[in-house]
Amino acid sequence: MINLKDTIVRYEKELLESVAPFWEKNCVDREFGGYFTSLDRDGSVYDTEKYMWMQWRIVYMFATLYMTEYRKENWLDIARQGYDFLTKHGKSEDGSYYFALNRRGEPSMAPYSIFSDCFAAMGAAAMYKATGEEKYRREADSAMHTYISRLSNPKGRWEKGLPGKPKRLALASYMILANLGCVMKEYLGTDAYDNDTQLAVNTVLEKFWNEQYQVIFENVNPDGTFDLGSCDGRMINPGHGLESMWFVLQYAESRKDAVMIEKACKAISGLYKFGLDPVNGGIYYFMDVLGKPHVELQWDMKLWWPHNEAAIAALFAYRLSGRAEYMAMFEEIDQWSWNHFRDEQYGEWYAYLNRRGEPTHLLKGGKWKTFFHVPRSLLMCIRQMKKIQECDGK
Repeated sequence: MINLKDTIVRYEKELLESVAPFWEKNCVDREFGGYFTSLDRDGSVYDTEKYMWMQWRIVYMFATLYMTEYRKENWLDIARQGYDFLTKHGKSEDGSYYFALNRRGEPSMAPYSIFSDCFAAMGAAAMYKATGEEKYRREADSAMHTYISRLSNPKGRWEKGLPGKPKRLALASYMILANLGCVMKEYLGTDAYDNDTQLAVNTVLEKFWNEQYQVIFENVNPDGTFDLGSCDGRMINPGHGLESMWFVLQYAESRKDAVMIEKACKAISGLYKFGLDPVNGGIYYFMDVLGKPHVELQWDMKLWWPHNEAAIAALFAYRLSGRAEYMAMFEEIDQWSWNHFRDEQYGEWYAYLNRRGEPTHLLKGGKWKTFFHVPRSLLMCIRQMKKIQECDGK
């Protein structure tokens, strides 16, 4: 079995000496405010567009790290200046957040994505927890209400689909709410979103879980049935499924719900077995539940974040179930990730690998990767391993 003491030290070193310093040094836009997220391998900026998901995730992550035992004062300063830039420039007339701004803070992409609001709520909530200042609580509540209000029609007037397009429920909207609700409860100390959180968790487990195939589907019909006659209906995103299940475990543990814990652990086993590349190792990006051709040509790539989320899910499942299979799962994910994603020369992790595990892009940040999944995974894994040590009396 993996040596937890040594692994914790390794994860702390990676977080504090590689990943966090990379972003501390390179992400802050000291002229206009906000952050650079399009960072090349060495941290140099290759594009100045400011994507709101990525911006708010940085606020959340630095504010969260500030509240840990590893606290550094400048982490809160980095988070605060980003928050100020985003709240000054990022909101549209209806209160929702744009998808992107240019470097100066002028809107460059419409607020078509509710996840801009989601991560604004997370970031603001973390700032409130870190400082106790009411303005952050107000912003967190505002963004949360906007997110919830848009769930039934996420893109609103920006929706490109026409009436002939099948209606679907998307896993992303509900799994994110399951986590966001827990964040709001912990960071704001409120039960205002408990019903929304419970609905999200139940929706994920009751509508997206498929007992026959032992996986979480990405898109289902509104009544919870599965469409196996279309590419989007058959789509499985193993990383999303695994991430959603540690969100569920987090919620279930807080409710001491043993039945829910067992169901989520079962889903983690099924998703990992389904998503694992038996030849090259690592977890596939996208899959078709029936093994048919996938519409996304990058389906067999290995991305950083599914492995980050799988590591958290495995440790959560091991701690709450005590079953050795989940520790073995973590060891396998840990070894493959450490051997393929890390950049020992410049720090941080690569984002995109081919099926064999070789980098296809050397960037460390961009439109979809920022200071979030890697540091959150390292921090969450450290916390889970320390809890396991406590339970084992070691």
